Amino acid sequence: MTATTDATPIRVVAVTVPPHSWRSDWRAIKVVWRREIIRFRRDRLRMITSLMQPLLFLFVLGTGLSSLFSGTSASNVNVRTFLFPGVLTLAVLFTAVFSAGSIVWDREFGFLREMLVAPVGRWAIVVGKCIGGATVATFQGLVLLALAGLVGVPYNPIMIVFVVAELLLIALMITAFGVMVAARIKTFQAFMAMTQVLMLPMFFLSGALFPLSNLPTWLTVLTHINPLTYAVDLVRRTIFAFIDVGPAGAQFVSGVTWGDWLVPMWLEAIIIAVMGLFMIWVAVLQFRRA
Repeated sequence: MTATTDATPIRVVAVTVPPHSWRSDWRAIKVVWRREIIRFRRDRLRMITSLMQPLLFLFVLGTGLSSLFSGTSASNVNVRTFLFPGVLTLAVLFTAVFSAGSIVWDREFGFLREMLVAPVGRWAIVVGKCIGGATVATFQGLVLLALAGLVGVPYNPIMIVFVVAELLLIALMITAFGVMVAARIKTFQAFMAMTQVLMLPMFFLSGALFPLSNLPTWLTVLTHINPLTYAVDLVRRTIFAFIDVGPAGAQFVSGVTWGDWLVPMWLEAIIIAVMGLFMIWVAVLQFRRA
């Protein structure tokens, strides 16, 4: 008995990898940005819970602190109005960081590997992630901005346009910071612990909850080296430019000073933009080494 074999030739299908181009990079940015929007839109619980902490700071803490100023010369200043710019930044802060943290999830489930092997520049993935996270965080800021009338902030169209632009710039900086941190962290638990260690001190040292005037020297130095200080001060000075606080409330919006020189708002915006671009550059380097 003779065994016969039926040898069927194996057909090899050639795989053509599209050439790398600027068009593919821009398309990658758009895809990553759209993915962030879709993920945020479908996670309604995240949309609601991310607003709880800013609302607690604004209405619970703000109302409690108002009792400290009763009977003083600054009693005509609404503490909730003073806290509102810092709370806006807080809403943008944590939403942007959590958006950047999804990189760690993508790494754990293998989706990040699929993006990294795509025929696109890794800088496009980082930029798309930063723009997507900044868009989501700015939307959260817009939701909180809709409550401005409850704390004595007017709905001035010019003010709203400037504040939204500033929130977008701040959100881009914070998302870039989160992406830079997440580029080397392997687990989401480690990322959350790291961001809590870094972001909470930055928030409390930003002047979001207290005026920047008449501080001790050591605290003044810490606030000046904190990039979030210039973000909070930029939003606060923009909002209070449309509010008459009188001489008694001038100390609450004294701004950031280097010695006796008041840092102008345009320079604060440049500082935020430069820090954001620097963090994006570092994040791109981290992804290229991954």
